[in-house]
Amino acid sequence: MDALAAEYGPWAALALNVVKALVFLVIGFLIAGLAARLVKTSPKRSKRIDPMLASFLAAIVYYLILVVVVIAVLQVFGFQATSLVAVLGAATLAIGLALQGSLANFAAGVMLILFRPFKIGDFVDLSGHLGTATDLNLFMTELTTVDNVKIVVPNGQVWNSAITNYSAYPTRRCDITFEIDYGSDVDKAMEIILDHARKDSRFLDEPEPMVRVLGLGESAVELTFRGWTNAEDLWEARWAMLKQVKQEFDQAGISIPFPHRVMVEKKA
Repeated sequence: MDALAAEYGPWAALALNVVKALVFLVIGFLIAGLAARLVKTSPKRSKRIDPMLASFLAAIVYYLILVVVVIAVLQVFGFQATSLVAVLGAATLAIGLALQGSLANFAAGVMLILFRPFKIGDFVDLSGHLGTATDLNLFMTELTTVDNVKIVVPNGQVWNSAITNYSAYPTRRCDITFEIDYGSDVDKAMEIILDHARKDSRFLDEPEPMVRVLGLGESAVELTFRGWTNAEDLWEARWAMLKQVKQEFDQAGISIPFPHRVMVEKKA
């Protein structure tokens, strides 16, 4: 490099260093992106690898490679590796103090990976946000709501609040409350509800569906139904039961009470 500077001048040596640095940066970004994609898509090649863990590790691999690339680029311009390590250490400390919230999110992300209260594809409630978990990176967790809206929640907020995982178990219990008029046949109404549950194959035989009198309200007898379904069948089975039971109640003369308003005309 000194010989090049002596022959062509310092600007030629600097230009060569800039070219080398650009080549290192381009190659480094390409390698970092390729490595991150390989890690992130590893669950497609092996079912033993969790998609959430792969996504998290992909982000770590990407940034670690970029750090190595930056050090290599700086060495091209004459910076010594030991000096770079010292500078990076001091910079890391300063950045860590300035970005305590981000580091807390990173630590929370590590805890989420280790304990795995949910995985990619689970339908969850995170800090009051309902949706399907689609990604977990170094600092954020991404959700997609049922109406296809993207929500990004900081990992620290996720870890420090209650996590409800609706996909954790293969079965769910369907609870529905029906109200019937006091003059209606309670036994007939209970039989209609149970008969529908027995005919609908989405309701499991074990545990057995049940109907009980839940309470005696001001204007209605409250009947509660409890039946178990596979997790993916819960809402379709619930909606079908509400519709079918209402139609069968009408056919059997069982009335569902609703508020009535009586208008009294005042005489002048």
